[in-house]
Amino acid sequence: MSGQIVPAQTRITNPFDSETFIFTHPHDGGASTRFDVILGAGGSGGGNAIPHIHPKTDEIFTVRRGRLMVSIDGEEHFVDAGQSATVHAGQAHFFRNAHDGETEATVTFTNAQQHQRFFIDLARLTAEKPHYFSKNGDPKLLTTALKLNAYRDHLYIAGPPIALQKFLFALLSPLAFLLGYRLAVSPLRGAGLRAARKAAAVRPAS
Repeated sequence: MSGQIVPAQTRITNPFDSETFIFTHPHDGGASTRFDVILGAGGSGGGNAIPHIHPKTDEIFTVRRGRLMVSIDGEEHFVDAGQSATVHAGQAHFFRNAHDGETEATVTFTNAQQHQRFFIDLARLTAEKPHYFSKNGDPKLLTTALKLNAYRDHLYIAGPPIALQKFLFALLSPLAFLLGYRLAVSPLRGAGLRAARKAAAVRPAS
């Protein structure tokens, strides 16, 4: 299907934090986008539980089974099966499993941007390029620089000014590339992005 990044229902497990991504709707374009995550006992999400922000979209966590803890601006919110929690654009957050078994949730970005590609890339890098991460699963500085410079305005680390992060990542990204760092899934640009948006406009709602 036009605009499909990977086959629907593709599962990729982050080996560092017991998080399995299920890409239920892996399409480019569209107004919003979503995928599922399954967290094992003790599992976390949000870049190995690193507080971060999405500057241009709200993020909604809808729990299907288990219990999720979503930290929003330093305050813990517990979300049970059938409930949702919304993180507004610009709010610092991360999430973790608050259940002694698995927790499954749907993650929705109200402004799609290219978050499907962003998270497919992240999941693939953890599985295929573990040396891009520390032994605890934190992305190395050059990994972060390459990814966040490519996917501008999708995600930033909570705390440091965004302008400073943009400057630093733009500075370090060429070095990362020179040293052999590569994305698994690159963002669309130009004609490719326009074509994906056109395909999304005629794709049946699901």
